[in-house]
Amino acid sequence: MLAVVFILSGFVKAVDPLGTQYKIEDYLEALQLGGLLSPLATLGLSVLQAGLEFCLGIFLLFAIRRRLTSRLILAIMAVMTPLTLWLALANPISDCGCFGDAVVLTNWQTFWKNVLLLAAASVVAAWPKEMFRFVSESNQWIVINYTALFALGISIWCLYDLPLFDFRPYHVGANIKEGMEIPDDAEKPEFVTTFVMQKGGEQREFTIDDYPDSTWTFVDSRTVQTKEGYVPPIHDFLLTTAEGDDITEELLADSGYVMLLVSPHLEKADDSRLDLINELYEYASDHGYPFYGLTASGEQAIQRWRDRTGAEYPFCQADEITLKTIVRSNPGLVLLRQGTVVGKWSHNRLPQLSEEQDALPLERLEMGQMPNDSVPRKIAALLLWFVLPLSLLTIADRTWMWTKWLRRKKAVRKSE
Repeated sequence: MLAVVFILSGFVKAVDPLGTQYKIEDYLEALQLGGLLSPLATLGLSVLQAGLEFCLGIFLLFAIRRRLTSRLILAIMAVMTPLTLWLALANPISDCGCFGDAVVLTNWQTFWKNVLLLAAASVVAAWPKEMFRFVSESNQWIVINYTALFALGISIWCLYDLPLFDFRPYHVGANIKEGMEIPDDAEKPEFVTTFVMQKGGEQREFTIDDYPDSTWTFVDSRTVQTKEGYVPPIHDFLLTTAEGDDITEELLADSGYVMLLVSPHLEKADDSRLDLINELYEYASDHGYPFYGLTASGEQAIQRWRDRTGAEYPFCQADEITLKTIVRSNPGLVLLRQGTVVGKWSHNRLPQLSEEQDALPLERLEMGQMPNDSVPRKIAALLLWFVLPLSLLTIADRTWMWTKWLRRKKAVRKSE
C-alpha cells in the first residue's frame, strides 16, 4: 500500500512539475514564507520531491535498501501528518496537492489518509527485514539508477513540453462551455445574510425573514455560506477586453477555430519563439481565425510585450490561476473549435507550417485535428519503457538466484 501511494504521488507530480511548483508556492504563502525561495528554487524542489517520492515507492516495492527506505518514508510521514492536520484545522489552501490534479482530496481526507500511511510506515520501519526482495542485493544498483533517471527524465520532458497526462478540466478534447454548465438537478449552495441595523444608538442583527421597518438604519451586512453546492469543473473562465467587455460567450460560441496565446505573466514569458508566434498570428489572420492573447498582466506589461515582439493581436484579461490551469507553459498556445480544446502546445513545441500548409485551412492540417496520442497509448509506452525492463530484470534475477541455489544444493549433495 505504501509503495503504490508513493509511486502514484511521485508520478503525478513528475508529469506536472509546474503544477507541483505552484502548490509548493501555495504552501509557502500559507506559512507566511512567500518570496523566501526563488521560482527556480521552488521548481527544483518540485522535481526533487516528485523524484524522491517515486523512487522511494519503487525501492519499497522491490525491497531495496530496506532499512534506509523504510526509515525515510517514516520520517516523511512523521512530518506530513501533523502538517496536514494543521491544513485541515486552519484550511489555508483548498487541497494538499498530494496527487496533483489526478485525485483531489479535502484537507480532512488528506489528514486521515496520512494517519493510515503513518501507521503503515511505522510497521514497515519496525520490521524492514520482513520485506521480500524481488531483486538480489548485487543487482539493486540497476533498479536504483534506472528509476532515478526515469523520474528525472519524465520531469524534464514535461517541463520542456507539456504534462504527459493532463488531469485538468481544460485537457484536449474537453468542451469548456459544457464544463461550465450546472445540471438542473444539481445541489445548490445555500447562504444566510445577516444585516446589522441601528436605532437610537442600539445595534441589532436581523435576517431577511425579520428585516425591520424603516426606522432602523442600515450599518453592515454579512453573508455566510451554510451549505456547499455543486461546483462545475470550469467555474472561473472569464475573458475581458481592455475596454472591460466580456467576450467569453462570444469566443466559446464561435463555430470555427480560435487560437489563444496564454501567458499568465508576460513579464516572465519566454520570448525565444517570437517568430513562430507571429507567423501563427499571420496564418490565423489570413484564414479568418480569431487570435487572442490571454494574460493576467497589466496594460503596461502588455504594451512592453508589444514593443518587444511586434505583436499585433488583441489581448484579453483573465484570472492568473485559470491561465496556469489551462496550459503549463508561459506562453502556451491553445486551439479551440466550437469551445472544444483541439490542441495545446508549449512555447518549445509550437507548430511550424510549411509554405504549402500555410495556404491550407486548419480543417486540412494535422494541427487542426485531435491528436492521436491517446491515454492508453501513453500508458502502453510507460509499460514498455519502465515496467517491462524492471519486470525482465526481476525475472532474470530470480532465475539466476534459483539456478545458483540449485547448483549450491547439488554441490552439497555431492559432498555428502
